[in-house]
Amino acid sequence: MTTAASGALAISKAINGLAREDRGRLLSVLIRKFGGFTLAEDALQDAMISAVEHWGRTGVPSSPHGWLLTVAGRKAIDRIRNAKSQARLARDLIPFVAEEAHEDEPNSIPDERLRLIFTCCHPALEQKSQVALTLRTLGGLSTGEIARAFLDQESTMGQRLSRAKAKIAAARIPYCVPEPEDWPERLHAVLCVLYLIFNAGYTAGPGAGRDLAEEAIWLARILDRLRPADAEVEGCLALMLLTDARRAARLDSAGHAVPLNKQDRARWNQDMLAEGVSLTERALARGKVGPFQIKAAIAACHCEGETSDWPQIAALFDVLLNFENTPIVRLNRAVAIAEAGRLQAALAEIEALAGELDDYQPYQAAKAELFARAAMVHAAKSAYAKAIALTTSPADAAFLEQKLHELVADTG
Repeated sequence: MTTAASGALAISKAINGLAREDRGRLLSVLIRKFGGFTLAEDALQDAMISAVEHWGRTGVPSSPHGWLLTVAGRKAIDRIRNAKSQARLARDLIPFVAEEAHEDEPNSIPDERLRLIFTCCHPALEQKSQVALTLRTLGGLSTGEIARAFLDQESTMGQRLSRAKAKIAAARIPYCVPEPEDWPERLHAVLCVLYLIFNAGYTAGPGAGRDLAEEAIWLARILDRLRPADAEVEGCLALMLLTDARRAARLDSAGHAVPLNKQDRARWNQDMLAEGVSLTERALARGKVGPFQIKAAIAACHCEGETSDWPQIAALFDVLLNFENTPIVRLNRAVAIAEAGRLQAALAEIEALAGELDDYQPYQAAKAELFARAAMVHAAKSAYAKAIALTTSPADAAFLEQKLHELVADTG
């Protein structure tokens, strides 16, 4: 490789690293300073384009973060200058010129990402917009990548992002961390958004483009650094790690889904499991139990030992109901009760959910399994057929079709 090519590669790696690791931090400073998402994003993009040209001639500066903030600030001022009338120009630029960024070391640049996270996840925005805006601003995903992750058209996702930013501006949603009395409720909303991102990626599996599960874990780690020693943040991160650790064993060689109790545990990521268990224990030891900690504890019960500890899992679901008394939690509790050996009680719970979850694929799949165990063959076949019709995952569909085939073969 020539010297020039090697230098260009180093510049490209430096810029890509900044875009991946520090985009959210730089963007949050610019949003706080200039008061708008779009202007800040455009200015930072302009600065990164300039970096390709300038760093290629002069090399990477000693403080690339400070360089980018300085140049982005100037680019933003240029954009304001082009957009505003001369009568308003001086007034609009005064605070920005007076506060122009300098080429400081990274540690001297204020970290505003906590404000950015809470702004993206503000309750005034609908949940899908919260997810999209978080992935765009903090995760750095392109509009196309976000659209593909949620099976939307890129133009549709672009409109959603534009509306979300416009709503923040029009409603004057404050760019701030919530007050102490609002913290628990708002933090739970943030954690739910991060877990939705994780679940979208984990469900999609390999070959779905940018790994949203990995992005969610990365974002949760940022939140854990920004808000250290928070038990629910630790619980959410632990839940993601304990779940993602099993990813390699989820599918067999034919691409069919493998239920947890039949997975090859040797294929689980042991380092990730150990970190997840340690985080769970640390969170629970803080004595401020919350729903994400309980879910992490349930995940840990699946991972420790040679088999899942179903009696303990059922007991933990009883506790979780105190926080989230939802049909989904009651369904998962029913499955745990059945696995713990209380099939009739589980069937009663399943039947009680009829109507609420009829169009929910995991409900039909669970119902089919429990009906089959109870020798309710006709009802099991019907539930399997409904579950197959509702599934969107080829791997899950293949697994359910195999279960239905086995049931038919055994019972005629």
